[in-house]
Amino acid sequence: MELEYHGIDWLAMVLTVVAIYLLGNKHWAGFVLMIGGNLCWIVLGALSDSIALMVANAVFVAMNLRGIRKWQREEGDASAN
Repeated sequence: MELEYHGIDWLAMVLTVVAIYLLGNKHWAGFVLMIGGNLCWIVLGALSDSIALMVANAVFVAMNLRGIRKWQREEGDASAN
């Protein structure tokens, strides 16, 4: 039986690759795109019955939210100096 992912797999891959590029260039939008990619991976995990894929990407979403908060704090500290 072949599973149909409706292009979610490709969208997840593109969002993740672009996010990594943006984060490598220290652009905050990388976090937003990465969270979007993680959400696509979670959907893909649900479609393919992969609990590991869903759990891993839920953890990655939490890590990205932590990164956003940390980055905002560091920018706030830098502007105060």
